[in-house]
Amino acid sequence: MLFSSVVCFAATKIFKVIKIDEGMTTDVYVSSVIPIGAMFAMTLWLGNSAYLYISVAFAQMLKAIMPVAVFLLGTAFGLEEMNCKMLAIMSIISVGVIVASVGEITISWVGVVYQMGGVVAEALRLIFIEIFLKKKGVRLNLISMMYYVSPCSAFCLFIPWLFLEKPKMDASISWNFPPVTLFLNCMCTFVLNLSVFLVISRTSALTARVTGVVRDWSVVLLSAAIFADTKLTFINIVGYAIGILLINLVI
Repeated sequence: MLFSSVVCFAATKIFKVIKIDEGMTTDVYVSSVIPIGAMFAMTLWLGNSAYLYISVAFAQMLKAIMPVAVFLLGTAFGLEEMNCKMLAIMSIISVGVIVASVGEITISWVGVVYQMGGVVAEALRLIFIEIFLKKKGVRLNLISMMYYVSPCSAFCLFIPWLFLEKPKMDASISWNFPPVTLFLNCMCTFVLNLSVFLVISRTSALTARVTGVVRDWSVVLLSAAIFADTKLTFINIVGYAIGILLINLVI
């Protein structure tokens, strides 16, 4: 998020290749931007912590329940309309995720709790973005949106890092981040965030999450092929396939 903040600041204030849209007020920032930034920080913190306990593939399988969370929260916030067909589809998706979880060879419930917490935070973030873009009456371009959200999210991440992660890093004998890998990760995250804002502004939070299925499939298959500790069982694949097929019905 610090990288995104620097890129947006450079593009708008230093090189001035993009103009920041007007319309942001203190009230809108407090009521909309801060919740989005806070939920984004929570998503990153809980989601990344989950990878310490569970495999990448299993984490993506648990994320298959995301459309369910987005749909239910969207209904609660008045963005989606509840109907029996959609509720049935979402319920079976949840069953598919449970089946995939049962098929996991080595399961850590700490990792599951972290990942599910990240799912809820991500669902809330998508809902807040849709409310901000469609109900607050503020029209911002993608860079303007990132310009306001990224610093807030970076600050929300800095606080837990200062008290929870920094002491561990200081106690470590040595730690380093490969600059090329770090830069590529930052660039991918920046582009991903822009694409999410674009999809939600043109469609809805539920659509944005449902279209992420392709990405989830890619992550599961690539992680199984690349990482030695990632093993997919037949039950894993069946459970995940149930969720994916029903998500396609939503599309």
